[in-house]
Amino acid sequence: MVGRRPLGRQFGRLWAAYAVSAYGSGLGFGALPLIAVLALHAGPAEVSALSAVGPAVGALIAVPLAPWVEFRRKRPVMITMDLARFAAMATIPVAYALGRLGFAQLLVISAVVAAAKIAFNAASGAYLKALVPPDDLLVANARFESTNWSSIAVGPPLGGAAIGLFGPVTTVVADAVSYLLSALGITAIRGREEAPRPTGKGPVRAGALLDGWRHIMGHPGLRALYLNHMLVAGLIMATEPLLAVLLLRQLGFPPWQYGLAFAAPCVGGLIGSRLARRVVARYGRHAVFRTVGTLRAIWLIGLAFVRPGIVGLVTVMAVELAIIINMSLYTPVLATYRLEHTPQHLVARTLSAWSVGQQASIAVLTALAGLLADVTSPRTALTVAGLLILTTPLLLPRHDHTPQHAPELDHSHS
Repeated sequence: MVGRRPLGRQFGRLWAAYAVSAYGSGLGFGALPLIAVLALHAGPAEVSALSAVGPAVGALIAVPLAPWVEFRRKRPVMITMDLARFAAMATIPVAYALGRLGFAQLLVISAVVAAAKIAFNAASGAYLKALVPPDDLLVANARFESTNWSSIAVGPPLGGAAIGLFGPVTTVVADAVSYLLSALGITAIRGREEAPRPTGKGPVRAGALLDGWRHIMGHPGLRALYLNHMLVAGLIMATEPLLAVLLLRQLGFPPWQYGLAFAAPCVGGLIGSRLARRVVARYGRHAVFRTVGTLRAIWLIGLAFVRPGIVGLVTVMAVELAIIINMSLYTPVLATYRLEHTPQHLVARTLSAWSVGQQASIAVLTALAGLLADVTSPRTALTVAGLLILTTPLLLPRHDHTPQHAPELDHSHS
């Protein structure tokens, strides 16, 4: 079983640090939109702008960070990014206590957190590839995926209850502290990490900024998966601020029900992530990309039919459960494929490019969805997002491109 396969003490410490941060973020799930709605009385356009502008600016900041991450030891980079996120998030409760919290501050914090997250994920992906044998990458990625979904299952209901009892910034404090604890956990990882040796003319050359995209777009399988992922992630995430306004303001759901609507279906994430290795072994990776990649896209339209009361709550939970089961099975397979088909000296830049593209797509589509919701209604915008995502399976790779880059797998620890 995935959960019992030993991957070593060093991976265990990395996983533990990830879990602490994930559970903190689970408590703070949707914290910034919630604060905007509940504390600053923001409307649909402002909430969507918060979810769009911050990550977009963060993605721009992350572009020049990619070569910097690539050519440095990865653990210090991860620690630095955790501390940056802690410092940024910690300013929210301070400003709120002083009565100075404003929408502009939330935008800046959103950008800083987004940039730091991209850099952290790039560093951790490169570190994971050097730490774990190639045959165990899918197991490792499935564990991260399982932890992520379990944290969202547990965190939002507790976070919603905490907000109801102690105020809207309570979960932000927990999220900030989790980054600090994660940094301490990564510091505890022992073993010498060799400094990467730059290739070519070094990390300062202008072309280094684009090497990740060159690698992705030059690989047929990665290119198809990248384009598909940008649209799917962008359209799914564009619904989050719309649902916040629809459920909390228009349909009158209390915060704890809003949290429960997204938390309970995350049990499906435990199911999908634990099935990933067995499904790949039985049906093959390409079948997972084609079949599961299609199944995760067909359910979003159901959010357009949410109604008040228990029926609406059950509708949201059913749609989210179907999406999450398929996403949690698909994501670790995608993450493993991406690492296997990327040489070690390009991992950080490739992962950064992937995340930047994802954040840019989320930002653009969230902004457009917010504008559409402002002109029409959140329900109309949800309908459009649900219809558009039905076209995304057309971008999935039609053929298995594994043989083309198979020799690179032999150099995963070089």
